[in-house]
Amino acid sequence: MSRAPLESSPIVEAYRARTRESAALAGNAAAQFPSGITHDSRHLRPYGVFVDHAQGARKWDVDGHEYVDYFGGHGALLLGHGNPEVLTAVHEALNQGTHFGSSHRHELAWASVVQRLIPTADRLRFTASGTEATHLALRLARAFTGRNKVIRFLSNFHGWHDHMTSGYSSHYDGSPTSGVLTSVAESIVLLPPGDIDAVRHVLSEDSDIAAVILEPTGAGFGMVPVDGKFLSALREATEQYDVVLIFDEVVTGFRVSPGGAQAHFDVRPDLTTLAKILAGGLPGAAVVGSREILDALDFDAAPASGREKIQHQGTYNANPVSAAAGTAALSIIETTDACQQANAYGVRLRGRLNQLFAEKDVPWAAYGTFSGFHIFTNANSRNIDPETFDPTVIDWQELKKNPAGLTHKLRLAMLINGVDITDWPGGTISAVHTDAELEQTVDAFRESISMLHSEDAI
Repeated sequence: MSRAPLESSPIVEAYRARTRESAALAGNAAAQFPSGITHDSRHLRPYGVFVDHAQGARKWDVDGHEYVDYFGGHGALLLGHGNPEVLTAVHEALNQGTHFGSSHRHELAWASVVQRLIPTADRLRFTASGTEATHLALRLARAFTGRNKVIRFLSNFHGWHDHMTSGYSSHYDGSPTSGVLTSVAESIVLLPPGDIDAVRHVLSEDSDIAAVILEPTGAGFGMVPVDGKFLSALREATEQYDVVLIFDEVVTGFRVSPGGAQAHFDVRPDLTTLAKILAGGLPGAAVVGSREILDALDFDAAPASGREKIQHQGTYNANPVSAAAGTAALSIIETTDACQQANAYGVRLRGRLNQLFAEKDVPWAAYGTFSGFHIFTNANSRNIDPETFDPTVIDWQELKKNPAGLTHKLRLAMLINGVDITDWPGGTISAVHTDAELEQTVDAFRESISMLHSEDAI
């Protein structure tokens, strides 16, 4: 297994002792996958847990241990694991066939509920992943405007295709990451997150800007937050210069509210990318937006307007099983208070964690909005009050910075104590997290802090 060694410690050894079956499977995986994983965010030293099954807000590993889950299918499972209505829809669709290579009724129902929920979904095109969706959105914007460059914001994540690799977690100067053409990297203009003056300056000086794309709650679902005033100002600036505004709502769509961040903030982008919750936990994504822009995909409308049609294939576009799952999940979100439930839990969890940090005199803060939480681990040793912490006055690089080695040990300690958080560190909340999960999470943080203290890790 090609990994840098992890210094042994009581936390590491306790983790190894309780996850022997996961360790064995990780050894097998190392012979099959780079670093033994199939997604970068599943990287954990000495190895991650292998999950056997999941239900509701919980999952169980192959060693039989139960966890409160804050990965939530990488944010896809607002309704939790194994929602019975979604599973029924999946099974019924599965019995009809997994892939027709033809149009089908499921895609019409899926598109209809998306159009009811997302304010700007005049037309849509399904894709198989969020990365594909953002890639297509850029092509549509360039074709529509006849321009080449795209403004992105440092630390925002928009998938892994070549236009999106610099400026997320490295190469903040815009230089190409390994394997990416210099010419592609040079088509991207990277700006500081939330800096409307920088946007206005670039738009006034460079007439080759086709689009601006951003996560509408800020990078990492609000880890580097922006607010509605910034979004409104961005909408005004892009309209002034006839630049396409793209909201990447892969995470925020159907989560911030049933209509996404654009409905909550009442700001209308030209294009929106959707994934995760869109397909009810199965693979599936989409680009939605104005008919005028999406007509570039239309066999009749594009040539009628004097434009070349954009070619767009995709073997799994609008897969019938994904479509059935997505229709069921979105229909539940449309007719229940699932978003409000998850958001309300987020408020309670962040508040309880900050009370704990203050009680334990730990210089951390829990922050975030809607159904997510982030832990500011205070790598620069600021003097902060967890209960009054304001992330908007902290530079984005400091918000994302963690003391060396801390997040790995924190994650291991939390797993030992029955809670699976993400490595940033933080998590995504579902509508089925209850008071029982909240209490277990706070208790797990309390015990994990004690474990870290015993190793002088904080």
